[in-house]
Amino acid sequence: MEFKESKSIYQQIADYLYENILLKKWKENERIPSVREIAVMLEVNPNTALRSFLILEERGIIFNKRGVGYFVSENGYKKTCEVVKEEFLNKELPEVFRTLKLLNISIDEVKTLYEQYK
Repeated sequence: MEFKESKSIYQQIADYLYENILLKKWKENERIPSVREIAVMLEVNPNTALRSFLILEERGIIFNKRGVGYFVSENGYKKTCEVVKEEFLNKELPEVFRTLKLLNISIDEVKTLYEQYK
């Protein structure tokens, strides 16, 4: 995984966890890779990976079965959608709008590209 300078590593790992849930690679009530497995896979410190897991756990997206591992919560997919949507609408979309305005790109141009993307 290529980490960006603009966002902390633990937040980018949380985004990776969100993405796997949204892509349904990890389904509700299924075990997800351990903190150690994620840390090795992404080549980060296990404490950094753990911080990401704790964020998702606090939001009720994943839960820990002591001695077994982390699992996607019942409604974990729905909660992930809500969290990621809110972040997109409040943080990323305003930047997109700003760029559209600076480049004088109309919403109709965006709509045409969006239709091609679907």
